[in-house]
Amino acid sequence: MRVSRMFYLYRRLYVQQLKAILEYNKDFYILMCSAALTQVLGFVFLWVIYDRIPDINGWAFWEVTFMYAMIFVTEGVGSLFFEGTWRMSRLVNLGEMDRYLLRPVPVVLQVFCTGIGINGLGNLLIGGVIIWQSLVHGNVNWTPGKIAIILLLLITAVIIRVSINLAANSAAFWIKNAGNAFPLMVHNLADLAKYPLSLFPQAIRVFVSSVLPYAFISFYPATYIFGKSGWSGWWMLAPVAALGSMAAAYGIFRFGLSRYESTGN
Repeated sequence: MRVSRMFYLYRRLYVQQLKAILEYNKDFYILMCSAALTQVLGFVFLWVIYDRIPDINGWAFWEVTFMYAMIFVTEGVGSLFFEGTWRMSRLVNLGEMDRYLLRPVPVVLQVFCTGIGINGLGNLLIGGVIIWQSLVHGNVNWTPGKIAIILLLLITAVIIRVSINLAANSAAFWIKNAGNAFPLMVHNLADLAKYPLSLFPQAIRVFVSSVLPYAFISFYPATYIFGKSGWSGWWMLAPVAALGSMAAAYGIFRFGLSRYESTGN
């Protein structure tokens, strides 16, 4: 299927989901505000720490808030545009995946559009403001090339986050029960990437740089943007990590789909 056709189908499916959600305006605002409040409280927590300790292992306040916000911004994109990955358990256990298999549309595309997480809008708005303020207050040497690389790193960060969500939730094909906590566990491990990797033991650094490459969402982009010595060059692997994550996630999803047993799970 052509890429343009896939984007067209995604847009049509997404718009239909959005129309259904906007029928309940109060839920829309509550979810958006709750997500924004969570980010604001996290920002205040960091501010309180740095108000007493101005430098943590060579990292200043606005540099750490950039990493913190990157995790929430990519989470916001995943929730707002690819929330369907978190509906996989229901689709598998209730046999609702049958409908998607019968349609002449890629199954993974339909899964992505199964739901919309309006809370993602709050994450995007507040996270975007924090990133903007971090770049304004940080010691950044701006050049056209650097701006282009930052945009590339933002794109790769989103790809990595969505890919990890898809791979983690594909566990529903094997863990066939309503209380599947595996995706949530993987999701919570992203908290490790809210802070500099230099604070953690070597094993954790390797883990969040390779197995679950959350470090390429926040830490390695921050080392490039703020010119941190000792980590130069690692950010160049971000596109590789994004392509590897995407390929691995889609492979896990397709393999799991081949084990799908319809109703009766």
